[in-house]
Order: sequence, then C-alpha cells, then structure tokens
Amino acid sequence: MPTQNQIEANRANATHSTGPQTPAGKARASQNARKHGFTASSFAVVRLEELDCIARLKADLIACYQPVNSQELFAIERIALAQQAILRVARLEAGFFTQTLNHGLGAWGNLWTPVDPGLIADTTVTRGQNRNIAIASGFQQIAKEGNAWLLLLRYQSQAERQYRRAIEEFERLKALRKELPNEPIQDRDVEDYSQDPDNQTNPIPRPAPPVMAGSTPDNPPNPLAPSP
Repeated sequence: MPTQNQIEANRANATHSTGPQTPAGKARASQNARKHGFTASSFAVVRLEELDCIARLKADLIACYQPVNSQELFAIERIALAQQAILRVARLEAGFFTQTLNHGLGAWGNLWTPVDPGLIADTTVTRGQNRNIAIASGFQQIAKEGNAWLLLLRYQSQAERQYRRAIEEFERLKALRKELPNEPIQDRDVEDYSQDPDNQTNPIPRPAPPVMAGSTPDNPPNPLAPSP
C-alpha cells in the first residue's frame, strides 16, 4: 500500500500536468481520440446481439449528454459499452435462473426433491409456488457444483462499477469545457450497418452454373431446348 507521503506526492505531481495550454496545442490534442476507430458492431456478441445495439445506446447518450469534443465522445462510448455489459449480465442472470428451474424439475415437471407432506397437508400448492420451490432447489444443487453464481455476481458488480466510472469520467471532462476546444461531433455508428461491407457476414460463394457444350457467354444455352 502507498504511504501517505507517496499519496501527497502523486497529488502534487498531478497538478503540474494540465495538458496543452496554447490554442494550437489544444487543437492538435483534440485530434487524438478521433483516430481510435470505435466501431460499435465490433463489440456485439455473435448470434446474441444485433450489430447496431451498442450504436443505438451511443446515439441515445449523445442526444442526452451532448458531447462537444472528441474526448467527451470517447467517454460517451465507454458509457455505451458499460450499459451493454449491464444488459448482458441481466440476460445471463435470466439464463441462470432458467437453468436452475430446469435443474430443479424432473422430466414431467415434478420436483426432484418432494415437499414434506406435512407442510402442504391442509393447503393447496399453486403452480407458481411449485416453481418457486423448484428454482430454489435447483439453485442449491447448482451452487454445490461450482462457483458460477459467485462469478455472475462479480461480473455484475464489475459492469455496474465500470458504468459509474464512465459517467464520472464524462462529468470530469465536462468540467473542462472552458479549457478544451469544441469540435464537430460526427457519429458514424448510427448509420445503416447493412450497407457497410466491413460489417457484413462473409457470404457463401455460390457455385458457377455448369457450362453446356456448344454454349458461349454471348449465346447461353436454352434449358427448354431438346437435348441433341
């Protein structure tokens, strides 16, 4: 762990570097983030997410936060990625609970571990209550088999932490608007991805049609003509 003197020294050093001071230097620095090549479709999970899912999140964030330079735009992109991670972990959580319910029920929809008859002797168990018992039973069984649930909670916490950090980074850059230059923001990621050859799935080449004897490119064969 760093000592208190080291922490104070780091804080003092941080105040000495405030970035470019002249308008020309700020203009050159403002071009740096434009070259990072953010392409939203590159971060979509194959067969699980649409190519423009992150691009739509980014477009909504741009409309909400109104970034004024490339550095703020980069922070917006980080927020979009963090939001998508939160949606992924929610989808993963739904899959886990579906798996636990399936694990707790038998082939005919009955509980692997029957409920004590004394517990339900004088009452009726509804279908919803039966499924609650099944999902709890499956949860206990899967929890004994490995640490998948702990990893899920860890991933969930990390996604939420990254989202908060991305928001804080944008707010920090927003406070520096008087020092950093404004730039025109061009959001290419909201365009139609189906028209971008870099984002299209490689098509399966179709075999060339067979060439019949006596045919030429200028005189193709007639499929309805009788065979010679």
